Amino acid sequence: MKLQTLIFTVAISAILGMNGCAPKQGTNTPTQKNIKTERFKSTDANLQKLTDIAFEKSYGYEITRSLTTEIGSRLAGSKNEARARDWAMDKFKELGFKDVQINLFHVDGWARGREQAFIVIPHLEKGDYEPQKLFVTALGGSVATPEGGITADLAFFENFEALKNAAKGGLDGKIVYITGKMEKTRDGAGYGPANQKRRNGATEAAKRGAIAVLIRSVGTDSHRFPHTGQMGYEDGVKKIPIGALSAPDADQIDRMFANANAEAESGKTVRVHLELATKNLGRLPSGNVYADIIGSTHPEEIVMIGAHLDSWDLGTGAIDDGAGVGIVMGAAKVLMESGFKPERTVRVILFGSEEIGLKGGFAYAKQHKDELGAIVVATESDFGAAQIYGLQAGKGATNKASTDRLYSKLKYLGLEMVAGKADGGPDIIPLNRKGVPVIDLKQNGYDYFDLHHTPDDTFDKIDPKEMAQNVAVYANFIYLASKANVDFSDNKNGE
Repeated sequence: MKLQTLIFTVAISAILGMNGCAPKQGTNTPTQKNIKTERFKSTDANLQKLTDIAFEKSYGYEITRSLTTEIGSRLAGSKNEARARDWAMDKFKELGFKDVQINLFHVDGWARGREQAFIVIPHLEKGDYEPQKLFVTALGGSVATPEGGITADLAFFENFEALKNAAKGGLDGKIVYITGKMEKTRDGAGYGPANQKRRNGATEAAKRGAIAVLIRSVGTDSHRFPHTGQMGYEDGVKKIPIGALSAPDADQIDRMFANANAEAESGKTVRVHLELATKNLGRLPSGNVYADIIGSTHPEEIVMIGAHLDSWDLGTGAIDDGAGVGIVMGAAKVLMESGFKPERTVRVILFGSEEIGLKGGFAYAKQHKDELGAIVVATESDFGAAQIYGLQAGKGATNKASTDRLYSKLKYLGLEMVAGKADGGPDIIPLNRKGVPVIDLKQNGYDYFDLHHTPDDTFDKIDPKEMAQNVAVYANFIYLASKANVDFSDNKNGE
């Protein structure tokens, strides 16, 4: 999942498990469905050829179909992620890339096991009701509950800030429950604020004596599919289990607390049973896979486009981020098929283990630290497959001027200029922090968080025409950015 971030520190934690990264600016612009079926028309014959190939060949769509069908889910460090690296090597070669590389690194392995939750009180208090099942999933990295689970009263919090403002102590033996709905926007700006409870909820609850945490899923749907995603623990604070409830189940608990408050009955409680049988698997291999189209004039200079190869384990990782994989690989194939030779080298990189903390991005920045200066511009596709609506410049006057010129060429594909500063996308953030120039190609994410990190993230959710527009935009971008006279470098005096 690829998104804009508020600041670097927020970005990293927001993306843990994510997708996706949290944008700066929110908008309630409706989703852009039903992309026009007529071809986009450019006055530049070369750009038109790239776009025609993108729509005629459906490379991105077919690549994503292959990944999600042949491999399926690709949890960081798992055997399936390793199989996906092999798949990527083979697919790059099949597409015509000559030199394909894997850079390995290691991550902390984790797996979910049995997970269940149900309401004990008020549903069993009179002895004549069956327990009411709750749809729950463990958050990535969570420790397990004790064997057999735990049963405890819920302590209700309207949002994460309410928990942070609560006094230390007073929650001994309780399960903290944090509700709070995520705002639905085109650019996904509601993700960062909503995601605070997922990232830091377990730590803040443990500081106050709680024994576990349940949160309303960080998502915008109303289906009984809980959203997973990476959480975090603070050093020196007791680790307690944390799980996410589906939105309808969170609604149910909200109503129970509302009823209890209205009745104001002494001792009125909501009690649940929770079992999360997660496992820590120790250090496991992960890796980045990349391939180049060698530049004809300046092969030492690199235009980088990327996506992340891993996914969460509940679905098949189609929108997050199989779509991105298809988009960037498909765009490079379109450029190769066109016969146009990029003046600079075009590097397509598939990052490993993005979902658990941008591990692939940090590994690349470390392993290639002496080569980062060769990257003239970078961007990542990690926000599904819906239509790209905008172009956003990185920092500096030079970058802005070049992005404006790029926009004049790309606007025929339905793009607008977007205010703010790009960060390039989740795994590009570590590179950007080292000085790599970036731009963003902004996808319409109005429905993205309906599916994000759920069992419903599957290939059937992808529209082939919208994906073809993504591939066309990326193919146009790498062709134009590879020109030797285009400069995206940061101009500090122009910030």
